[in-house]
Amino acid sequence: MNQAATLAAPPSLHPALMTRRSLFSPQAWLGLLVAVAFLAVLPMANLVFAPDHPLHISSYAVALLGKFMCYALAALALDLVWGYAGILSLGHGLFFALGGYAHGMYLMRSIGRDGVYQSDLPDFMVFLNWKTYPWYWWGTEHFAYAWFLVLFVPGLLAFLFGYFAFRSRIKGVYFSIITQALTYAAMLLFFRNDTGFGGNNGFTDFKRILGFDITAASTRAGLYWITLAVLFGALVLARVITQSKLGRVLTAVRDSESRLRFIGYDPLGFKLFVWTLSAVLCGIAGALYVPQVGIINPGEMSTENSIEMVIWVATGGRGTLIGPIIGAGAVNGLKTWFTSVLPEYWLYCLGLIFVLVTLFLPQGIVGLVRRIMRHREERRV
Repeated sequence: MNQAATLAAPPSLHPALMTRRSLFSPQAWLGLLVAVAFLAVLPMANLVFAPDHPLHISSYAVALLGKFMCYALAALALDLVWGYAGILSLGHGLFFALGGYAHGMYLMRSIGRDGVYQSDLPDFMVFLNWKTYPWYWWGTEHFAYAWFLVLFVPGLLAFLFGYFAFRSRIKGVYFSIITQALTYAAMLLFFRNDTGFGGNNGFTDFKRILGFDITAASTRAGLYWITLAVLFGALVLARVITQSKLGRVLTAVRDSESRLRFIGYDPLGFKLFVWTLSAVLCGIAGALYVPQVGIINPGEMSTENSIEMVIWVATGGRGTLIGPIIGAGAVNGLKTWFTSVLPEYWLYCLGLIFVLVTLFLPQGIVGLVRRIMRHREERRV
């Protein structure tokens, strides 16, 4: 096809929008469903078997796996914008924390008079001599409204920030630096005691969620199952999006945004949609994280946490959807073990992982598996 014919091709058939449309094979879907079923059964080993039974799984292990799934959801959200639209964010920790704080406000209100000071206000507000809740706490005693904030606050912030950034055509390293600066500024704001978010300590010492004891094994199992269902649903949603025409446009934005503009597409709306969706998914991950871990503080907004998310995606395989989930589980599993053995050296280990992945596994764990499978098929032939 000559150049004139190429440019005259319908947008949906233009080479800049064409990607390899490889849906999960039946074997891959079967493997995924088996993995989901296995993970779904694990909490039953905590509920059914006694602590001295060899098949018993501790409540700590259930909460730890639930936390890993929250991280996996955040990694999946980041992969949507980085792996498919080429938008590298170093500030997704902000959206994660905002979702956590929105849900944490409800959990703090649910404590009631069971706090240290036996007041209707959280202990940190009583300690700071607050007399009433600030206006932005209004309605947070209602679970439904708190979850509205979980979706609305990260989504609104992402939409406003993305609109002005994408309209100004800020991209590449400049966009990454701005997202990092935004996250750092928010962290400094939340560290202040007079903002009404607990300052350095944040929110902790939760008692109940929807009337259920938050530390009970059954409640932890319920939170675990909800997290697993949300992660699986988000994966299916992301797969549908990336395999649609919208996904092909996003890939074109990543590969050649200027050419996409030339054939008549305005990338602003596409980038804004996936950026906002990614922020909302990250906020949901943070909201599910808080009741399972039992704390949310400004440290979740640190630039280190956002960079770790990037490492999860890179380790698992950017632009694969399933790869970031694997990467989040692998890196955080290693972190859990490493910090119990040599905690002071974990950051060195994390940096080494990123260097090794960049040099030897540019397509991550998923890319390595694909190369091995391709090599085996070639040997068979």
